[in-house]
Amino acid sequence: MIGADAAPLADPAEAVRRRAMLEAPHIAALTRYARSLERPGVSVPDFDPCDGGVGARLLFVMEKPGPVVFGQGGAGFVTRDDPSPTQLAARRFLSEAGIDRRDTVIWNVVPWWNGTTRVTAAELRAGAAAFEGLLELLHALRVAVLVGRKAESVRPALEARGIPVLASARPSHQVRAAFPDRWAAIPRVWADAARYLTD
Repeated sequence: MIGADAAPLADPAEAVRRRAMLEAPHIAALTRYARSLERPGVSVPDFDPCDGGVGARLLFVMEKPGPVVFGQGGAGFVTRDDPSPTQLAARRFLSEAGIDRRDTVIWNVVPWWNGTTRVTAAELRAGAAAFEGLLELLHALRVAVLVGRKAESVRPALEARGIPVLASARPSHQVRAAFPDRWAAIPRVWADAARYLTD
């Protein structure tokens, strides 16, 4: 059963296992999509095959891959399971909201890692253009959560398709320290998103 007992990616063997899953039916089209975005000088992480893939009903749009994705110990996935404080918080909030990971897919509005966390206006425009291709693949999508201010650049594309859009802050230690009210609102927003998944 995909994702039911997924171990965090601090375990290198788990990363190898997930790499072997990238051509599974639920994720193969997303793997091809991610590879289509590759270009010289940048890296594009893969979708986590322990998530819902093309059958996902809830899309989380983050901002940009960070150094943990491709740095030492990084597994090269857009995932809640990286060994970082931000992803630990994300896992906790998702669990508290009762969201089954097989209902979810996670992506970044800027899908490319170019060695810096800085996001330029040109990157946001390019990411928003590339995002249209992702939406073509997510036929079961019911709701999206934009995580972080920069993710707002894809709101028009989602709303044009009639997909409800919610927004939260990033579950990072910087947000927790500087904006405790925004941090406290994250689990409420994510729980609101879960309500769109009830039949």
